[in-house]
Amino acid sequence: MNEIYHNFTAGFRFESPWYLLLLILLSLIIYLSLKRRMPSIRIPWLKPFTDTLQSRRKFTPVYFGLISYSIGFILLVIALARPQFGIEQLIQRAEGIDMMLLMDLSGSMQAYDISPDMNSSQIQSGLENGSIKQRMDYAKDQISNFIKKRPNDRIGLVVFAPKSYLAAPPTLDHTFLLSHIDNVTSGIVGDSTNIAAPIATAVNSLKDAPSKRRVIVLFTDGSNNVNDRISPLQAAKLAKTFNIVIYTVGIGSNTAFVFQNSPFGAQFLPVYGQFDEKLLTEIAAMTGGKYFRANDAEGLKTVLNEINKLEKTTITSPRFVDYSEYGPKLVILALIFLILGVILESVFFPRIP
Repeated sequence: MNEIYHNFTAGFRFESPWYLLLLILLSLIIYLSLKRRMPSIRIPWLKPFTDTLQSRRKFTPVYFGLISYSIGFILLVIALARPQFGIEQLIQRAEGIDMMLLMDLSGSMQAYDISPDMNSSQIQSGLENGSIKQRMDYAKDQISNFIKKRPNDRIGLVVFAPKSYLAAPPTLDHTFLLSHIDNVTSGIVGDSTNIAAPIATAVNSLKDAPSKRRVIVLFTDGSNNVNDRISPLQAAKLAKTFNIVIYTVGIGSNTAFVFQNSPFGAQFLPVYGQFDEKLLTEIAAMTGGKYFRANDAEGLKTVLNEINKLEKTTITSPRFVDYSEYGPKLVILALIFLILGVILESVFFPRIP
C-alpha cells in the first residue's frame, strides 16, 4: 500500500469562543473608567511631553496606565478563548493492483491497419508522416500511456510468440517497465502464436502477489497455433484457481497490409484479422474478465480506457488536523502590558493624595 502525505492550512479558530463575550463587559468597564474623574492628582515626570499633549487637548498621559491595563486584560480574554492555528494533513493511501501485460511479438504485429476507404496515395502519405504505424508501434504507445495512468499499480510484462518470456516482474518502477516496452520488437522470436504459455507465465508471477486484485491483460493479433503442454483454456482455468482476472484484446482489422519485397520493389500485401475471437472470449469469461476488439490505434486507446475504468485502484484519504495553541503566548504578552501599566502608574505618573 502506498502512502502520500499532503499538508494544507486548516485556518484559524477559537476553541472556546464563548469567552469572547467577556470583551463586551470589559469594554463597558474601560468606557466607565475613562469617563470617571481621577480620584487624585498625578504628576508626570515627562512634563514637556505632557504639556504638549495637554495643549492639544487630545489626550492626557495619565491614561497611559489605563490603556496598558486594558490591552493586557483584552489579551487575557482572547487567551481564554484559546486561539488556534491548524495544519491539516491528508494521508492518501492507495492500494494498487498487481497486473501483468502480455504482448504478442509474432511477425504479424508488423502489419499496418488502415481505413477501408483509403487509397494508395493516402496510405503513402500516412506512412511518410507517421500517422499510419505498425500494430506493434501503436500497441506500445497505447500500452505505455495506460501504464502512466496507473502509478499505484505493480505492473509486469510478458512477451510471447512461440514461447513466452518474463520481461519484467510486477513492479512499481514504471520507468524500468516502460524502457522494456520501448525496446521490444515484433518478429524477432518467431512468427507463430502461443496463447497458453504467456498466461501460465503471468499466473506464476501473480499467484503469490499480496494485493487483493490481480489482473492479466492479453494483447494478440493471432490465433493459438502452437501445441504446448497445456491449452489456452487450461491456462485460463489455472488463472481462475488463483482468482486472477484476464482481459483479452484482439488487435488488428480486416483491412491491413504488410510490405513484401519483390523483383518489382516493395509491395503492399493484404492481411486479415487472424485472432480467434471465440477463444479470447472464452478465456476472459472463464476468469470473470472481458474480451475487447481493437481495430486500430484509436480502437486500442478506447479499449485501454475502458479497462482503466473497470480496474479501479482503491484510494482512502483520512484527514488529521494539528492545531497550535497561541493562548500561552498571549498570556505572556498580557502580563507584559499589565506590568507596564503598574510601572506607568507608580513610577512615571505617581499619585498625590
